Amino acid sequence: MENHKTLKQVLLLVILSYFCFMFGNSLVSLTIPDEVFYAQTAKEMLKNGSWMTPYIFGQPQFEKPVFLYWLLKSAFMVSGINSFSARFFPAFFGMIGVVAAYFLGWIGFKDHKKAFISAIVLMTGGLYVGLARTVFTDLVFSVFILLSLLSFYWGYSFKNRKGPGILLFFVFAGLATLTKGPLGLFIPLLAVIAFLWIRKDAKFLFGGYLFWGLLIFGLISIPWYLLMFKLYGNAFIREFFYNDHVRRIIQAEHIGNDTWYFYPFSMIGCIFPWSLFLVTALFFLPRYLKQKDNAFYVFLACWIAATFVIFQPAHSKLVSYIFPLFPALALICGGFIADSLAREKRSRLLYLVLSLSLLVVFLMPLALIVVSAWFRHYLSPYVSSQGAVIFFVFAFLLFGLIILSLMLKRKLLESIYCLGLFVPLMLYFIPLARQDIEPFLSPRESCEYLLTNYKVDNVILSSKFFVRGIKYYTDKEVAVIDMPGTPFFSPHPIPFLNTQDKVRDFLRRQKITYAILKKNSVEDIDQLVGGEFKYTVLKGIGNEYIVKIETVAK
Repeated sequence: MENHKTLKQVLLLVILSYFCFMFGNSLVSLTIPDEVFYAQTAKEMLKNGSWMTPYIFGQPQFEKPVFLYWLLKSAFMVSGINSFSARFFPAFFGMIGVVAAYFLGWIGFKDHKKAFISAIVLMTGGLYVGLARTVFTDLVFSVFILLSLLSFYWGYSFKNRKGPGILLFFVFAGLATLTKGPLGLFIPLLAVIAFLWIRKDAKFLFGGYLFWGLLIFGLISIPWYLLMFKLYGNAFIREFFYNDHVRRIIQAEHIGNDTWYFYPFSMIGCIFPWSLFLVTALFFLPRYLKQKDNAFYVFLACWIAATFVIFQPAHSKLVSYIFPLFPALALICGGFIADSLAREKRSRLLYLVLSLSLLVVFLMPLALIVVSAWFRHYLSPYVSSQGAVIFFVFAFLLFGLIILSLMLKRKLLESIYCLGLFVPLMLYFIPLARQDIEPFLSPRESCEYLLTNYKVDNVILSSKFFVRGIKYYTDKEVAVIDMPGTPFFSPHPIPFLNTQDKVRDFLRRQKITYAILKKNSVEDIDQLVGGEFKYTVLKGIGNEYIVKIETVAK
């Protein structure tokens, strides 16, 4: 009976997560600047016949290890170079993560309902949905960490599974290290060490299994690093270890994020629509930790703490960096929801939290109306008519009314499940309601227009933000104009023109230069013309201007 229930719930989670992450993945083209970066690297690896060295702009690049590129290249080989192929494996790993969270919840809580609700919370949280539907390393990396910690806790909970649990812990930590770097080991290992230390059970990890686990970890993760060092020497060490790890600790890539509160607030905001549930669950967490049978909550708390200890001191901060702790947050939140449903006194609090969350849903249409009215000038390029605003207002209100009707019928669990559909449904509504949104997310249409209507046989000039996408969609050589601008945080082997003299020298080498630029870059070009150069804006698509610049014959 238990096995039948487990199978039924897992099958339902697989179906739901397919529609949350996989279905409709090709509706929008690959976006700039990051999706096209990873896809272009895999595309160039495919072109060069390389399985080990990642390439970008025709040169080796070491911003990330190789595992995600293996996935992307494999998908391209099977079903072609397109947006669905690129997004297939992030979505697939998103589905794996949901099922893994379910099994971890089942082992830790020993309760199917808590496990299922936790998996639903993870599956429908804003950041998880977003990363599962886009091409980033973070979701694959975080799912490997989740699988690593699941393996450990499985082995810890069932003593006859200790050996396989420890070995699988290091297998998945090795794959995480091959996906994003040494933190693939440091995060789960620090969480496990802290947990065993608090439980006064450090001896669990020591013994023959630890030796074999470390050996397996080394065999999985280290050979690629050694190969890159052998082939590229200090260039690899400098870029991968210093620039992309050490430098991010001591220098902020995104200065506005470098605050003490960025991660705590991001953690709460990015699990929306479960934000208020999470805040309440964290408030009750100390009570769970004081309970006699508290091992699982201690484990989850150590998982969260380990991630914060590693990332909080670093000056470079992005929400996706702390994404590995989101499964732990979902499990704490799911456990709280299930406990509250079972207790009459706590269910009133849950009803209040759900009511406040519903209020946020109802406030969104009002906020959308106000924003569209006050910032009409700025939004007009994005919204071709008031129809899109009306559609979203109607969708928000209808969705809120459905939840409200369930609440009035005292169907609390059904109301909670319905709330979980909010983010996935909104993501489906966006491309369906706004076919003209793509030009602001991707330069594909501009690139296709340029290549279809003009003979482009020179280097394309690009604004910094567009350049990766232009390379991906045109396969042409590119150069960046950004005046006055700072180079990319990770070096790109392309001309970077941040002064008028550099731009003039570049334009003199080409009789005709085609460019895809932001408005401010067009204004920079306008200041250079006169006598030596002339330019024509061929077309505007989204926030991109397609420009032809000619050298005037003397």
